[in-house]
Amino acid sequence: MTRGEDVDYFCICNKIQNMLKQGISFYLLLSLFIVTHPVKAQVLTLQDALQTAQDNYGIIRAKAGYINASKAAVIQSKKDYLPNLNLSLQQDFGTINGQNGPLYGLGLSVASSGLPLPDQNWNSAFGALYLTNVNWDFFAFGRAREKINVAQTIVSRDQSDLEQEKFQHNIRVAGSYLSLLAAQRLIRSWEKNLERATALKNVVVTRAKNGLIAGVDSSLANAEVSNAKISIIQARDFEQEQASRLAQLMGVTTQQYQLDSMFAYNMPGSIADSVSGTKNHPLLQYYSNRIAVSNQQAKYFQTLSYPTLSLFGVFQGRGAGFSSTYATNQHAYTQNYFEGIKPVRANYLLGIGATWNLTSILRVRQQVLSQKFVSNALRDEYNVIDNQIKNQLVLSNTKINNAIANYREAPIQVQSAADAYLQKSVLYKNGLSNIVDITQALYVLNRAETSRDVAFINLWQALLLKAAAAGDFAVFMNL
Repeated sequence: MTRGEDVDYFCICNKIQNMLKQGISFYLLLSLFIVTHPVKAQVLTLQDALQTAQDNYGIIRAKAGYINASKAAVIQSKKDYLPNLNLSLQQDFGTINGQNGPLYGLGLSVASSGLPLPDQNWNSAFGALYLTNVNWDFFAFGRAREKINVAQTIVSRDQSDLEQEKFQHNIRVAGSYLSLLAAQRLIRSWEKNLERATALKNVVVTRAKNGLIAGVDSSLANAEVSNAKISIIQARDFEQEQASRLAQLMGVTTQQYQLDSMFAYNMPGSIADSVSGTKNHPLLQYYSNRIAVSNQQAKYFQTLSYPTLSLFGVFQGRGAGFSSTYATNQHAYTQNYFEGIKPVRANYLLGIGATWNLTSILRVRQQVLSQKFVSNALRDEYNVIDNQIKNQLVLSNTKINNAIANYREAPIQVQSAADAYLQKSVLYKNGLSNIVDITQALYVLNRAETSRDVAFINLWQALLLKAAAAGDFAVFMNL
């Protein structure tokens, strides 16, 4: 705090003490202090804008959710290798008439067991079946392993998709931030132009009223003032559009932003070409992982043509209301529920088996071939993106050189235009120039100031383009 600020501070304190002695409310004093000393709006730095966008932007949050889903799929694919353990329980009531004849287990018939008696009867009782089954495909020529590998490569693909989305979103947010800053700088330039046009108007009107110049000069001056006001309105409209776009990218509601003016005054500290290549570009990493997923799926499909070796085991308990002598005595049964569901016989079975659908070889071959075509198509897409990025990197270097040249010329143009305007203004006030000359000088000065503001921002925009092409946002942020 400076000495002058100290004096003002103590004067304010003395006034507050005197007003308190007079019974004035503290809250009234607080209100008066807030009105007379408004709090400055907090500056939105680029780092804050980027962090807010990373936290709030819906696409980034969605892709983070896709990664969690992919990770869950990896766990699920690992557990697919576990044995199947099935428990079954059923209790029935019905007849057990049997008949000799061939059948195929199509799934819509009953499994009643009984001797083929000479006549139909409707004797019925309760029965029950309790079953435990274990089935384990313990070897399928790497099918389970390849399925897990596919799930893991999908996680890598989704992770790289998230990283490239974050990177590209940082580029979008930074570009929108610079565009909004440029819009705000243009508004200031047009406001200065309005001040000069208004001052010129006052001079012209005064001289016209005194009969020193023609009245038409005041009309031209009024036209310049109106043009300056319209330009400000258009500049503010552009600023509001850029503020709305920045708010959308940040995932917040549109508001008035006060930005960091560092980008409008400072040149990047170093813009030397330190980019070694584009191989590690996040977008290329994503396209590369897409190819890896497709190749891994082709390997998995190949295993579907191989046989499967399985271990299985069954333990079964069965109860029935029919007696073991029912074949000779059709009255040897009971309809008691508890007697019918009580297990009285048990069986177990252990075995090993192999299944191989030979015709699947023909189908899987075409499936693998189809997936390889997909891999080739993805590789072509990778090459297109790689070529675009390389060309963008070359273009960014050219744009940086052009932006530096404009950056160095802009101050010269502003100084020259300001000198010309000052000269024309003095000549006009002394009657040695006309209104056309001074309005032309006014236009040239305004054009020079807006070109200067744009030149500063364009330098950073060119550097941002290089960071986007290099795939390294630090190229922009570390300067």
